[in-house]
Amino acid sequence: MMVTPMELFAGVALDFAAGDPRWLPHPVAGIGRLAAAAEKAWRASGIPARVAGALTWLTVTGVVCGTVAASLAFLPSPWIQIYWIFSFLAVRSLDSHAAAVIACLRAGDVGAARASVAMIVGRDTADLDEPEITRAVFETVAESLNDGVIAPLFWLAVGGPAGMAAYKVTNTLDSMFGHRNERYREFGWASARTDDLANLIPARLTALLVWIIALLLPGLSGLRSIQATLRDAHRQPSPNAGYPEAAVAGALGVRLGGVNVYGGVPSPKHFLGDAARPLRWNLFGSLRRLVYSTSVLFVLLLGWMSA
Repeated sequence: MMVTPMELFAGVALDFAAGDPRWLPHPVAGIGRLAAAAEKAWRASGIPARVAGALTWLTVTGVVCGTVAASLAFLPSPWIQIYWIFSFLAVRSLDSHAAAVIACLRAGDVGAARASVAMIVGRDTADLDEPEITRAVFETVAESLNDGVIAPLFWLAVGGPAGMAAYKVTNTLDSMFGHRNERYREFGWASARTDDLANLIPARLTALLVWIIALLLPGLSGLRSIQATLRDAHRQPSPNAGYPEAAVAGALGVRLGGVNVYGGVPSPKHFLGDAARPLRWNLFGSLRRLVYSTSVLFVLLLGWMSA
C-alpha cells in the first residue's frame, strides 16, 4: 500500500467523524460533472455508442487519476494522502442517509421515508410501503458496504490514492451509465463491465469480512451469513452485489431480495437469506453495528499489512 498506516487511520477517522461536509466541494461530484461533459463530447463525435462509452471511461479515469497523481507530487504530505482517503470513503454518509430514512419510519411518516429513500436507491419508490422501504435501505447499505467502503480501501491498498480514485471513477460511471435502457445499453457497456471487474474481488472480500464479524459479535449469525452467501449470492443479476447483500441478510437473520421496479418495469430478484426474524426498521442498529465493525476490521488489517 502506498500510504502509511497513520495516513490510512487519519483518513478513515475523518470520514467516520465528518462524513461529506456539504460546504466542501466533493471529488465525486466533480467526477460526475466531468463524466457528463465527456459523454456529451464523445457522443457528438458520431462514433459508435459502445466506443464512445469506452472513450468516456478512459477520458474521465485519465483526468481524475492524473489530477490525484499530480496532487501527490506537488502538495504537502501526509495531508494530501489523508484528504483523498477521506474524500473517497463513504461510511459516515452512507450511515447518515440510511439513518434519515429510518428516522422517518420511526416517526410513522411513510411519505417522508419514501422521499428520503429515493435519494439513495435507483428503484421506484412512490408506492413503497414500510416493509419495502426497510428492505430498500438494508439492501442499499449492504451493497454500499462494498462499493463505498471495502472496495475503495482494497484499491487503495493495490494502487494508492490513484487506485482508489480509479475505482471511484468506475463506480460513479457505472451508476451514471450502466443502465439497460435504450440510451445507455451500448454507451454504458464499458463502464458496467469495468465496474464488474473492479468489484469481483472486493465484493467477495466484503462477504468474508461480514462472516468474521458475524461470528464475533453477539446478536449476529456467522453460520447463517456463510450459508446465505454460498447458497444465494450467485443467483442475483449482478455478478457482485449478491455477495455483500447475502452475507448481511444471513448475519441479521432476515430475508432480502424480491421484486424491485425501475422506471415502471418490475425486476424480480432471487431471495437472499432466510426470514429467521421479520425485516423491520428497528434492526437498523444491528445493521449499523455490522457495517462499522466490518469497516474497522478491514482498516486494521490493511494497517497491519502496511506497517
